[in-house]
Amino acid sequence: MTGTTIHPALDGGVKPGSDSFAGGVLRCACTDRPVRVEAAAQVAHNHACGCTRCWKPSGATFSVVAVVPTDKVKVLENGDKLKVVDPSALIQRHACTACGVHLYGPVTRAGHGFEGLSFIHPERFETPGAAAPTFAAFVSSVIESGTPPSQMTAIRSRLTELGLTPYDCLNPTLMDYLSTVAAKAAGTYREA
Repeated sequence: MTGTTIHPALDGGVKPGSDSFAGGVLRCACTDRPVRVEAAAQVAHNHACGCTRCWKPSGATFSVVAVVPTDKVKVLENGDKLKVVDPSALIQRHACTACGVHLYGPVTRAGHGFEGLSFIHPERFETPGAAAPTFAAFVSSVIESGTPPSQMTAIRSRLTELGLTPYDCLNPTLMDYLSTVAAKAAGTYREA
C-alpha cells in the first residue's frame, strides 16, 4: 500500500510531535513577501482531511489540518496578501492571494462547537514539533476532488497503515463534542 499517496508530509510515515512544542510561525509558499502567521499554541485534533475545501499542496490527495485557539493566532507579515476564500463558509479560510496557501481559518459562528478555534495546516510551520495527525476525516470526499472510487480501498488501507483511522465525517470524539454542544443549546443535554 505504500505506493498510495496521501500527503507529502505523511507519505514517508507520520512523524511524532514534540511535547515541548508551543506553536510557531506558519508561512505561505511565496518567495517574495511571504505571509507569516503566528499560531502560539500546540495544535489539537490534527488529521488528514479529504474535504474539498481545505488547501492541499500539489500532488496531495488529503490536506493536513488541525486547530488552535483563535486568540493565539496573529498575522505577523504581509497580511495584505490574505483574502477569505468563501465568506459564507463556517471556516473563514484566509488564503494568500499569490500562492493560494491557506494560513488560518477561524470559526466565528456564534454557538458552533468550533467557535473560537482556527483551522491551520501544521506542515506550514517554519519549525517542526506540532502534534502528529491521529485520524483521517471526510475520506470519501476525495472522490469529489477527482479520485476514482476504485482507489478508495487502497486509500483506506494506506491511511490505516499510517495509523490514521479513516472516517467519513470527523472522528467519534469530535462528533460527540459537537453533538454535546448542540444538545446543550437545545436543552436536551443530560449528564449520565
